[in-house]
Amino acid sequence: MIMEKELLAEYPAEVPVDPREVAASVAATGRVLVVLDDDPTGTQSVSDLPVLTRWDVEDFAWALGTGAPAVYVLTNTRSLDPAEAQARNREAVDHALTAAREAGVPLGFVSRSDSTLRGHFPLEPDAIAATLAERTGEPTDGVVVVPAFPEAGRITVGGVHYTRDGQGGLVPVAETEFARDATFHYSSSHLARYVEEKSGGRWPAEDVIVLDLHAVRGGAAGIADLLEPAAGSTPVVVDVVTENDLRALALGLAEAERRGKKLLYRVGPPFVRARIGQEQRAPLTGDEVPAGGTGPVGGLVVVGSHVGVTTRQLKALTDRHSHATTVELPVEAVLDPDRAEAQLTETVGAVVAALAEGDVVLHTSRLLVRSEDPSESLRIARTVSAAVVAVVNRTLRTAPPRFVVAKGGITSSDVAAHGLEIRHAMVRGPMLPGIVSLWEPVDGPARGIPYVVFAGNVGDDGSLAEVVRKLSTTF
Repeated sequence: MIMEKELLAEYPAEVPVDPREVAASVAATGRVLVVLDDDPTGTQSVSDLPVLTRWDVEDFAWALGTGAPAVYVLTNTRSLDPAEAQARNREAVDHALTAAREAGVPLGFVSRSDSTLRGHFPLEPDAIAATLAERTGEPTDGVVVVPAFPEAGRITVGGVHYTRDGQGGLVPVAETEFARDATFHYSSSHLARYVEEKSGGRWPAEDVIVLDLHAVRGGAAGIADLLEPAAGSTPVVVDVVTENDLRALALGLAEAERRGKKLLYRVGPPFVRARIGQEQRAPLTGDEVPAGGTGPVGGLVVVGSHVGVTTRQLKALTDRHSHATTVELPVEAVLDPDRAEAQLTETVGAVVAALAEGDVVLHTSRLLVRSEDPSESLRIARTVSAAVVAVVNRTLRTAPPRFVVAKGGITSSDVAAHGLEIRHAMVRGPMLPGIVSLWEPVDGPARGIPYVVFAGNVGDDGSLAEVVRKLSTTF
């Protein structure tokens, strides 16, 4: 057992950093960060920022017009195959640059992905860097890899990425269920070796720059000095344990960029908050959540994720919320072309009828259908997600819920963009400390309906029930 307290004893204490100092460094450049989010859960650490589910030039024009220091773009590439993910990243960067040129706004780019290392890496940063080089003529010097997400129990120490076990211990992330993901599996918790593994040896571990806690807590100038050798998209992996570490890193990155370094970022959720100097917002209370729809009594909770914590959270919600109706969408039926349509019709009817009486919990059956072929696993996941989206969209058209909570990355992305037809929204803040994001749609048929994005792999067993309790009138 690796104990966090003992592991950190060999490193200097964290250094308090005022987020206003970071914000001032961002304001001085006038730069806006464009965050290409491979699923919508990256917004859970920020507040009052625009989010897009489409990335045409006019969408970016709207987002840049808000004056926000960062813009989230829901690319949903974690659900796509590599070729599709690459094309989507390149298109989004190209359109962002066009909109920024017309608005006279300088941009930086962030590739936001999973704090448990699942996703298309290094493909996505490579796609961004290639597009920037083609459009601007400027090469990328370094790709800064910061997966840490302390609020969700993911930290990096000594170049090794861990997840907290809740009892003061640390588990190397490669020893968790996340590393056995059907599509994005990996074998190393040591980030430099992870880079070597995922890049197929293109970047040997010894060529990766490592910023450990000595460097991160040693001052901005020292961080910038260590980044000086970066060239040709050199990977840079970073230790982070606390929010102050992220802010200290932000100052070091700002200094490196002031010296002329061109950097891209591959990060977990809280990086952007720290990089723009945003305070950690307290969780929204029930009184701060928009009132929602005026039709049915109930809200809709949609659960698609199959990781263990989600299944436990689903059980806790249904055990505690006695007034909620549970509707199961059988995965086997929606994967059968001869049964799928009849199953969808039946499920929509059940959901609409139950919303008139109270909240509804719609979940896919807990049997995980998967394949040894990563592409086939993605196809299965996308088919199931499309069925969930169809139920949500037909329900919205018939009886708009008072609120919607979507649990799981692919689920919450597809529900937002296609089920609720959200194109533009504002991220209002977290529903729990540092995790679980509430969006307010500003257009489309779901305008004004509170929408909660809940990652599959965050929170304790009671977290889903706690969020629904804040939103519900019948809990």
